[in-house]
Amino acid sequence: MYKKVLVPHAGSPADDKALEHVIKIAKGTIKELTILHVIEDIPMPPLLTLNFKEQKLVNDIKNARGELKISMHKMLDVKVKTFQEQGIAASVKVLHGNPDEEIIRIIDDESYDLVVMAKRKKLPGIKGILKLGSVSRKILEKVSCPVLFIDGEKK
Repeated sequence: MYKKVLVPHAGSPADDKALEHVIKIAKGTIKELTILHVIEDIPMPPLLTLNFKEQKLVNDIKNARGELKISMHKMLDVKVKTFQEQGIAASVKVLHGNPDEEIIRIIDDESYDLVVMAKRKKLPGIKGILKLGSVSRKILEKVSCPVLFIDGEKK
């Protein structure tokens, strides 16, 4: 079965439902779980091209991004404890970058057996794969391991 599982988590209730599903399937099979959050990078101009006010704004954004990383890590550490209490080696990774690229890189570099993630509801009337968000669709297209999508909108 699946020994090494990755759960991308954007901090939403839908992502918590994906974690709940992993708890249901984890007992006795999953040996290692990683909860991954990717903070999307905002392109920044070189500081040399900016005036003092603009440089301060860029530095404030960089500081806020660092604080967000610490905050997300703390929030997800609480979720990890639930798995650890059940004997599952669980950990958190919080990265900066393009979410789909970072998720795909982690899956490939660390050889995950399964990815469990929430799918977001998109515009009504769009069928099949088009219901998936762009990150979900890119992951599904580019990884070789199974991807399990959990409908985060259903109760």
